[in-house]
This record gives sequence, C-alpha cells and structure tokens, in this order.
Amino acid sequence: MDLPETMRAIEISRPGGPEVLRPAERPLPRPRTGEIVIRLDYAGVNRPDALQRAGAYAPPPTASDLPGLEGAGTIVALGAGVTGWAIGDKVCALLPGGGYAQYVATPAAHALPVPDGMDMRSAACLPETCFTVWSNVFMRGGLTAGERFLVHGGSSGIGTTAIQLARIFGARVFTTAGSAEKCAVCTRLGAERAINYREEDFVAVVQAEGGANLILDMVGGDYIPRNIKALADEGRMVHIAFLTGPKAEVNFAQIMARRLSVTGSTLRPQSDLAKARIASELREKVWPLLAAGRLAPVMDSEFPLDQAADAHARMETSQHIGKIVLKLS
Repeated sequence: MDLPETMRAIEISRPGGPEVLRPAERPLPRPRTGEIVIRLDYAGVNRPDALQRAGAYAPPPTASDLPGLEGAGTIVALGAGVTGWAIGDKVCALLPGGGYAQYVATPAAHALPVPDGMDMRSAACLPETCFTVWSNVFMRGGLTAGERFLVHGGSSGIGTTAIQLARIFGARVFTTAGSAEKCAVCTRLGAERAINYREEDFVAVVQAEGGANLILDMVGGDYIPRNIKALADEGRMVHIAFLTGPKAEVNFAQIMARRLSVTGSTLRPQSDLAKARIASELREKVWPLLAAGRLAPVMDSEFPLDQAADAHARMETSQHIGKIVLKLS
C-alpha cells in the first residue's frame, strides 16, 4: 500500500488552554516490532488530552508527543512480529498518544475489531472508555451482580459506559449528574437512581439504600470523604481522576472500622502487557455486547481535526453528554 510521507496532525504548541492546539504537518509514523499503523477516520477526545495540553500529563517516553488516546480506522502497515491482523482490517485501538493525526502507530495487542454493525465514529469512542471502565469497575473493583454501584459523572463518556455495563452485569446502578437533562439520560441508560448533585446529597440517597458496595470516582476533592460515608461496610472505592483535586482530609478510622478498600489507577502509564490483558477481556466479554446492540457509546458532538481547540473547549464546559470526536478522513 502506497502511503504518503507526511500527514496532518494537531500538536500542542505550548502548555495552556485550548488555543495552544495548532495544525501541523508531521512525518508518517513507522511501526516498531509488535505495532500496527492505522489510518484514522475518527479519534476520541478525552480529559487526559486536556491534561496533556495543559502540561499536567506527560506522554510516556516512547509515545508520540501528539495528544489522542483512542481512534478507529484501517490498518495500513504491520510491524515485525504482528500476528492476527492484516492490512485493510477495520479496527479501533487504545493509543499511547498520537491520535490527533491522520495516521497513528500503536501496539497490535491494544487494537480490537470494529464491532459488527458499528460505524467508525462510534467505534472511535470505545477504547479509552471501555478499557478504563472494564479495568477499574470489574477487574480492579470486582463489581458483581446484585451489588450497589455508584458512578459519579454519569453523563460523561466514562459514566455512560459504566452505567450500561454495570446494569448489563446485574448491578444496581446509582449515579450523579449536574442537570435534569443529564439525569434523564442516565436513567434511560439503566441507572436506578440519577442524583442531581446540585439539588440532592448523594450520600444521603445512597445510604438510604444501604450504602454503595463500589464507587467509581473521577471528582476527588471533597467527594473523597463523602464517598467514604456513602460506602457500605466492606465497600470499595476506585479513583480514576481528580477533577476537583487529589487531596482531602480523610478519617482512616472509618476505613479500618468498616473494612473499606480505597484504590485507583491511571491507564496510560500501565505496561503494554497490562493493556493487552484488558483488551483480551474486552474482546471476550464486552465486544459481543456491542455487536448485539446491548451496549453503545453515547455521542455528543463531532469536530473536524482542525477544530480540535473547539472540541476541547466544548469538553471543558462540562455541558456535553457522552463522547466528543474528531473527524480525520
């Protein structure tokens, strides 16, 4: 397959707000051993991209300096040792970086087939969200059928996916969101109770149901001690982000007396092998749900690649419901 020498991309000119994102021409990436190169149709826009843009989330040493952690498109090149994929395959993939570009290289083991019947725009929204939710809610958090699960930010890409998956696997789902419209979306997706945090105290609501067995939190700050109060005895709390800060004053006597577990993770710094293991579980347990139409990403908006700054501005208003994507083709 004849490939161009250069590609359009969006780079971070300096740390700052959305305005520091600028169009650029870059050389096409070449696949290293175990990697594939994908010609992207769409790329997902995620909070970690904004953190990287602001200078607060550096890419791993071997990753592209371009933002972008997920996308969907067509394989155009295979590195040495790659098996199970062929040039021309339609895939979506978790990326180490570089998704804000027409072409990207990523480990072959972090790619998954585009689910049957799904368009590329929707497929581009799957990897970062599904990897994060599956690894933290089910692998790390151990959610099981019948348990009470609270996810904050229910109308976000993470939240909408977590609600659907937790409900499918038999949990009772509670969530928080910041408007009646967002709460209605969460309820339609399967939340038993969507709590408008501007009007109600989620701690009181969840405690009245017996407390949460598992909480997935990306808010942090003053939510941390409130989450501890909202947990049932022997409950678990998993942190994946800190939108209002990573620090809080916590009474550890509560953790001891009620046998609580507090943990968390970030996805990008994990090893290629750890991500490959998550991909394997997703392919077995989640991808059939997508193909069957039982699970689907919630879409908010689409922007051309050159308008990546507008996409970031949209995300940072927190008015979006579901996923934001960039169109590259």
